[in-house]
Amino acid sequence: MALAPLATVADLEARGLAVDESEADVVNTYLRVASAAVREAAGTAISRTTSTITLEGQAGQWLTLPGPPIVSVASVAIDGRAVTDWRLRSGRLWRAAGWSNCEPSEVDVTQTHGLVDVPEDIVDLVCRMAAAALNAYRSEDGGAALGTAKEVTSERLGDWAVTYGADGRISEMDLPDYWRERLAARFGGGVTALVSR
Repeated sequence: MALAPLATVADLEARGLAVDESEADVVNTYLRVASAAVREAAGTAISRTTSTITLEGQAGQWLTLPGPPIVSVASVAIDGRAVTDWRLRSGRLWRAAGWSNCEPSEVDVTQTHGLVDVPEDIVDLVCRMAAAALNAYRSEDGGAALGTAKEVTSERLGDWAVTYGADGRISEMDLPDYWRERLAARFGGGVTALVSR
């Protein structure tokens, strides 16, 4: 099941962007794409969901789960074999026998995690990304300006001139490195596999 976007059209409108009824489909697409980009950078769903993740088994007794906050764990399996001798403590699983013997192991965990309410700064980031894409869409008939994200690096008025710089972005949906680093630090990075239910 697909996750709901991290921001809505109402959030865009609350920030002063008027969305015409004819633009609703394209705006909702931008919100979904921006949300996916933010979630990818964070390495987690951010909003509350149930996921099945696959982690590499650690030799020690503790296994840190991604996607904080961890609300509950429904099941755990090591190399496909269900185990029940674990405890959830502070976003980590503890198991007396550890998570791996002499060989590498894969630990599958079904967990409920994430935030009930999306933080305002994340909502704002998604809105800004979607608004930038909508601005590009509106700038030329039929969205021809999409994919031409350009940043004005200098402008002169006498004998008017403008210089566009390329910051490595391909579209409005690309997050700058500082946002990627901030999201990864805040939400703990990624996992081997993540499947939301």
